[in-house]
Amino acid sequence: MSRPRVRLVVTADDFGYCPRRDEGIVEAFLAGAVTSVSLLVNGAATESAAELARRSGPPWRLVAARPRRLLPWQDGIPGGGGGRRRGFASGAEPQLQKDAREDPQSSARRVREELEAQLSCFRELLGRAPTHVDGHQHVHVLPGVCQVFAEALQAYGVRFTRLPLERGVGGCTWLEAPARAFACAVERDARAAVGAFSRHGLRWTDAFVGLSTCGRHMSAHRVSGALARVLEGTLAGHTLTAELMAHPGYPSVPPTGGCGEGPDAFSCSWERLHELRVLTAPTLRTRLAQDGVQLCTLDDLDSKRPGEEVPCEATLEPFLEPSLL
Repeated sequence: MSRPRVRLVVTADDFGYCPRRDEGIVEAFLAGAVTSVSLLVNGAATESAAELARRSGPPWRLVAARPRRLLPWQDGIPGGGGGRRRGFASGAEPQLQKDAREDPQSSARRVREELEAQLSCFRELLGRAPTHVDGHQHVHVLPGVCQVFAEALQAYGVRFTRLPLERGVGGCTWLEAPARAFACAVERDARAAVGAFSRHGLRWTDAFVGLSTCGRHMSAHRVSGALARVLEGTLAGHTLTAELMAHPGYPSVPPTGGCGEGPDAFSCSWERLHELRVLTAPTLRTRLAQDGVQLCTLDDLDSKRPGEEVPCEATLEPFLEPSLL
């Protein structure tokens, strides 16, 4: 009996963060290990990254814009790679949620204005609007933000986003407790954001992986295992679309990099280089081929016709067939 098939988009996040990050992303892209690249719109090296994409021509699949921050918010707990995650410092709730609850109209206006400004910046840099937008540290799925985010994308004609809902991430015992708590919080926020995204016609892949394979935790075995978890419940012979979030690159060297505050600890660590090596080594691609995984771009998924894919039990919304509620 044939096994379910997976069409996998491998996205290198944070193009434009710093020249050394960009060097690693280009290396992974040219090796065929990365199939899409997300541009960090207000990164320290955004302009040089955009120029590199323009010079390289159509083969670049630069399809995503990632606003660094939509509102002021607190940095919080250390992530698995030593970086700092979104606002959970000392038990404080995220500033975005606090602002949205206390002054929802003002917060919505600020989110919309900032997002529209960064979408305009992307157009100026690359001569076209992005087809895919998400938020740095998954801020776009935060309660109080996801609705305004979806409204702005719909108004701007952006159809695709990332839904960072990774099945089974709470059971990934290799993650340190803070990193696992962060991953579970992201998963909960993503699940709650489905309604807002659907109502505004946004689309995403059937499945997402990457929270459990970030930095030091990435390996061919764990990427394969994460994909196997999202395949549970999918009938043999059917196809599921998935996105693997990755962060390849060479370590940043302070003070160069970041988005105004210099590079964070994760970016300066060996873990970015570790991801680059895992992605470009033949072991991962051999394992994916054995698992029936086909690498593709978001453009390839966009060419599908409604009804081609049969979502698995865990899928909340299929990539090309949003439920317009």
